[in-house]
Amino acid sequence: MTNFSGAFSITEASSPTEAGPARTGTAGRDDFIFRLSISATACHGFWHDAALVLPSVLFVLYLGFHARSNIKKLSHRRSFVMIGYYGLLWFAVLLNLGWCFLQVWQCTPGKQVAWNLLSLFATSAMLFLEISIVAFLLKENYASCLETLARTFMISGLFVGVDLLLKAIFIFGFGVPLFLDMEIADRGKWGVWCTNKLFLTAAYGYILFVHFSKWRDKLPPRPAFYNYVIVMFVTTAVMLFACGLAGIRGGFGLWLYNLTVVCYHSLYLPFLYVTFLADFFKEEDWLLDSAYYSEMKDAGFFDADWE
Repeated sequence: MTNFSGAFSITEASSPTEAGPARTGTAGRDDFIFRLSISATACHGFWHDAALVLPSVLFVLYLGFHARSNIKKLSHRRSFVMIGYYGLLWFAVLLNLGWCFLQVWQCTPGKQVAWNLLSLFATSAMLFLEISIVAFLLKENYASCLETLARTFMISGLFVGVDLLLKAIFIFGFGVPLFLDMEIADRGKWGVWCTNKLFLTAAYGYILFVHFSKWRDKLPPRPAFYNYVIVMFVTTAVMLFACGLAGIRGGFGLWLYNLTVVCYHSLYLPFLYVTFLADFFKEEDWLLDSAYYSEMKDAGFFDADWE
């Protein structure tokens, strides 16, 4: 050990190209950049973080680019349902973007509490969208949209509030590392996630069961809704399977769970937008006016003008 230290000091002192003050500043800066780059990819690696951040940033840029025209259409058509879900979408998108950018917090000492809080609110915002939009579309009669929307938000908020409270109790009360991916040996963590995904999988599975049964008339006649339910059923079922494997120390289960988490946080919100909101903003006003005119003409509203 002494010889190594001496060799290092001799090599350092005999370097003819390094000056004292200049070297200190350069070395300090290089060391800071090195530690920053290492900490930014220490949790999962560059490709994991890129797979999370890149789709989220692109989706935020897309929403921002169309925000002005979308807001104009919302104010012109005064659809309380679309206004509510568009605002919720922006809220969830920004929280999820922060969650994707700040992955390093879960590996930084002193940041675990902040990371857990950010994860709680980001996942709860997405879960609220996930529950409320299904609950709203399952209503048999939503002619009074504002009243139905308010009731849906209240019920969804109750479920999400209970979910958030239970997760907070497990995290801060029992020390279960729900959102710390480095803690893979905690069986309590996988038990909580298995229970969570089991409820979601059962809910989506029940909707699909009713759709293929004799009671399908009680469900909304919307193909996009069933495509959404099928995708979410498969996603939650795979996550449930991955949590079960990870709970019994399966390396493949942990890899599969991380993959589904990346897919959910990077693709779910764009998928939700394309499925339920994009068509509303794509339709031009003149197309709607033409459709309304055709319906009124077919109903005979303009027959008197020709007499």
